[in-house]
Amino acid sequence: MTDKLIIVESPAKANTIKKFLGGNTKVVASMGHIRDLPKSKLGIDVKNNFEPEYINIRGKGDLIKELKKDAKSAKKVYLATDPDREGEAIAWHLAQILDVDKEKITRVTFNEITKNAVQKAIKQPRDIDINLVDAQQARRVLDRIVGYKISPVLWKKVRRGLSAGRVQSVAVKLIVDREEEIENFKPEEYWNIYVKLLDEKSKKTFEAKYFGEEGKKIEIHNEEEVNKILKEIKNAQYVVQEIKKGEKKRTPAPPFTTSTMQQEASRKLGFTLKKTMSIAQVLYEGIKIPEKGTVGLITYMRTDSTRISEEARASAKQHIVEKYGENYYENRYYKTNKEAQDAHEGIRPTYAELEPEKIKDSLTPDQYKLYRLIYNRFMASQMSSAVYDTMSVTIDANKHTFKANGQNLKFKGFMTLYVEGTDGKEEQEDEMIPELEVNQKIKAQKIEPKQSFTEPPPRYTEASLVKALEEKGIGRPSTYSPTITTILERRYIEKEQKQLVPTELGKVVNKLLIENFTDIINVEFTANIENQFDDIAEGKENWRKMIKVFYGPFENTVEKVEKELEHVELVEEVSDVPCEKCGRMMVYKYGKYGKFLACPGYPECKNTKPIIETIDVPCPKCGGKIQVRRAKNKKKYYICENNPKSCDYISWNKPNK
Repeated sequence: MTDKLIIVESPAKANTIKKFLGGNTKVVASMGHIRDLPKSKLGIDVKNNFEPEYINIRGKGDLIKELKKDAKSAKKVYLATDPDREGEAIAWHLAQILDVDKEKITRVTFNEITKNAVQKAIKQPRDIDINLVDAQQARRVLDRIVGYKISPVLWKKVRRGLSAGRVQSVAVKLIVDREEEIENFKPEEYWNIYVKLLDEKSKKTFEAKYFGEEGKKIEIHNEEEVNKILKEIKNAQYVVQEIKKGEKKRTPAPPFTTSTMQQEASRKLGFTLKKTMSIAQVLYEGIKIPEKGTVGLITYMRTDSTRISEEARASAKQHIVEKYGENYYENRYYKTNKEAQDAHEGIRPTYAELEPEKIKDSLTPDQYKLYRLIYNRFMASQMSSAVYDTMSVTIDANKHTFKANGQNLKFKGFMTLYVEGTDGKEEQEDEMIPELEVNQKIKAQKIEPKQSFTEPPPRYTEASLVKALEEKGIGRPSTYSPTITTILERRYIEKEQKQLVPTELGKVVNKLLIENFTDIINVEFTANIENQFDDIAEGKENWRKMIKVFYGPFENTVEKVEKELEHVELVEEVSDVPCEKCGRMMVYKYGKYGKFLACPGYPECKNTKPIIETIDVPCPKCGGKIQVRRAKNKKKYYICENNPKSCDYISWNKPNK
């Protein structure tokens, strides 16, 4: 008989935990979920208070038998699944099927897989938190209802096999809305005037920017306004009116949450969300390190908290003081967003002494990159601010005002280790301005007007979409990656470079959904539902009652839409391509791989054709048309229309004119 049976989700986690537990203990893996709703039907008994009809997941029969056998032969069963709602639900499902006395089963959680954390958790078991389980059940049931009721509408009106999802559809809507903003954007002209100035004492030059007239800010809209100013400052004497000196501090970013980790890994490492979470999972569950065995290198990677334990804080302090010196350490506490569940800490390394360089040989290149990012971000979060000397100078030229700003990094602080990335253009550091005096005359060397135009909002990237979803309260740490991965796999959106662009299919599906399910496919509704899930997790709301309130109006909407669309045929876009088999003009259709041409005479004529995308650049080898195609990994490549007959041109890179 085994004294203790510990059940976790994965074999990697099991291997890491085994070495921390002595005595007669067995650690086994459930391989994730063991029960779920059936795929073939709704699987929810709507008339019986929305009772979910859970079934054992196909292919897990032998594993379940083995788990039952292990549980029967153990004195105590510890369910040590992940410390979040999903993990709590897996633990609850295990408790339902193990077929042993419920008094024998207990729940344990740990935020990091270290000896101290695991042993402490085993000494402090608890009951399964049914509120957390119910929050997960509410999400699963609601998403199943929305998906299984709305998707058939898409099947009838667009094509079979399509699916709609509560959060995914809102994410697609954000991307489509942004694309429409870009398409409808009207650029507005504006100008800046820069002057290159020389301080004759130091022989140093610096740049000042036009501010306005007599100290009042003026915006320049066209060349006529520019020429008027240039005329008025021609041969002007540039005189220093005011000098302001100061000091500016830059503080470090807090430790990672799931969202900020995904954003930074996307910006700095070029990782997809899916890749980031997959690597983080392995770092959390354990990596084999020489002389240490299998070690969990980071804390749990699904969190929206930036809170850090006192032990981790103390460990960071010791490491920073020893490596960089006392003046580089600062004891910092970070406020957690009021919406955060705060169930556990921010993402950090489990051992401060395991510097990335020391264990580089034990990690794959990608594991090393992500671990270094997490490690440096956490250490920097406990370090001193960077300090800059700043100078701001106001300069007069015939009553016109120019301003120059400069700064000089005096103390690097946390920037020794880590600087947070930005979306879009990297910020530029201002150079220091020479030492000037009030009323000093400065020589103008060059005046340069610059015309610019306002730019449309940028397309979303995976990183900026995660940021938007989080800011709008859509989804939670565990949902960002699967949401974006799903809409990419369904081909509702695609990536161009790093930008997310809606496909024609995505636009068609989005239009149909928002026109017919306005109350469900919107940001406010989706964010409100997330708050209700949080209330259920805290025991403030009953999950069945919440689903019941949602279901009545939703079911009425679905019935109404089905009736309204029953006699509505989607107007198909007619192409200028005749069907070579029957002569009808072919129409555009949407399939699994996007848009294609089909004969409208189906089923008599089943002719279809791919749409061949070309670019306005001739083949560099033979002058033929260049076609754009996609490889299996969906990456675009460029090929000559004559390949392989008379030309062998093919390239991943777009040819230049």
